[in-house]
Amino acid sequence: MLKLKVPPAVVFFICIGLMWVLDRQIPDWFVIDLGEWVPKIILGIGIFFGLGGIIQFMKNKTSVDPHHPEKASMLVTSGVYNFSRNPMYLAMFLILLGGLLKFGEPAGLIVLIFYVWYMNEFQIKPEEEVMTQKFGEEFMKYKSKVRRWL
Repeated sequence: MLKLKVPPAVVFFICIGLMWVLDRQIPDWFVIDLGEWVPKIILGIGIFFGLGGIIQFMKNKTSVDPHHPEKASMLVTSGVYNFSRNPMYLAMFLILLGGLLKFGEPAGLIVLIFYVWYMNEFQIKPEEEVMTQKFGEEFMKYKSKVRRWL
């Protein structure tokens, strides 16, 4: 079991909530405006990666539980896992990026940077340690071929 205390989904909802609060509380001196479609496209790509990751885990009948990576019965490397070792966390990042662009508040970039740092330090690195122990050389080869995020 990981030392992680806050589930990734909770971190995601805290971050999107912080972006929303920042958007409401900080005066609009400068706003990021890329139109209506750019945030929607990024959101769609995020949903694609998230669902793709879940579907691959289901197809391979392995655990999706981020608190117990040791329950994984096999190393999933197909589908969206050809592009990212962490497509579900990438999905959350892209949805947050879409939110940042939708809200338009540049201070939300701080939240986005925090999300990446937090996930790397407290979720992904500990997961990778477990995967290395569990799958050894197979995981190391996969890790050398596929990037952590994208």
